[in-house]
Amino acid sequence: MSRFPTYRARRMRRTERLRALVRETVLQPHDFIAPLFVTYREGRHPVEAMPGVEQLSVEAAAEEAARLEAMGVGGVLLFGIPATKDAEGSGAYAADGVVQRAVSAIKERVRDLLVITDVCMCEYTDHGHCGVLTARGEVDNDATLELLSRSAVSHAEAGADMVAPSDMMDGRVSAIRQVLDGSGFSQVPIMSYAVKYASAFYGPFREAAESAPQFGDRRGYQMDPANSDEGLREALSDIDEGADILMVKPAVPYLDVIQRVKQETGYPVAAYHVSGEYSMIKAAAERGWIDEERVMLETMLAIRRAGADVIITYYAARLAETFGG
Repeated sequence: MSRFPTYRARRMRRTERLRALVRETVLQPHDFIAPLFVTYREGRHPVEAMPGVEQLSVEAAAEEAARLEAMGVGGVLLFGIPATKDAEGSGAYAADGVVQRAVSAIKERVRDLLVITDVCMCEYTDHGHCGVLTARGEVDNDATLELLSRSAVSHAEAGADMVAPSDMMDGRVSAIRQVLDGSGFSQVPIMSYAVKYASAFYGPFREAAESAPQFGDRRGYQMDPANSDEGLREALSDIDEGADILMVKPAVPYLDVIQRVKQETGYPVAAYHVSGEYSMIKAAAERGWIDEERVMLETMLAIRRAGADVIITYYAARLAETFGG
């Protein structure tokens, strides 16, 4: 490599045109997936802890999806908020469930936008945990697999392009893959929440999805933030079970994990820029402490640079406006 004064790195930084010419990491609207919270209630309902994010009725979700498609956003990830909850989360796999109805309504309005559904039980159970409970109050891993599989099939029957299990039950990718294939949906891919940490950054989401656990926490099935090797084992296990895309969640505190999963598996990797990450930027910007636009862009570039092929973010629409050109 040439040395100074022959090599002057600043030459290629002088103008935006020069910087763009040699830019290594590029963001485009189709890189982003927008999470949507679909509620049984009519209209739009702002989420206090997440400025700019709303709970949406089925019709409002379809309208929002059409708007996002027109902006070039790659897809939406649907979370459901049912009218009633029970111990087994039956609303998760009901044929007329809120997500199932939203999928159908959205597919009637859009042509190319990917419709992805979150597959989990926490929004639907009255106890707020991600599966059915044993008599001792622990999540029953194997009993939950059947319900997750039923949910995935019901989403596929409604027209979902992809399902995304987020529960962190052992063996759920294999169980879902087998049931999808056996039900005639072998073409429906699985985006697995492969490396999902028991994170403190999920608080605002639990307000939006109305899914906070009524007792205890989820550290018994979500990953320990101290572990990286375990994350790779989870990713490799999900590959063996049939996952098509591997997700790391949250994103920014785990950039090293995103990079490692990408480099060591070679699989498509999604990163979820979660509610707490989003809300911290919004809160600091509202106080005038940071430039929201620049911090948003720098954050997304970091996630992409670490190796994420797909970024799930509440900033998807704003990013599409920035990069839609």
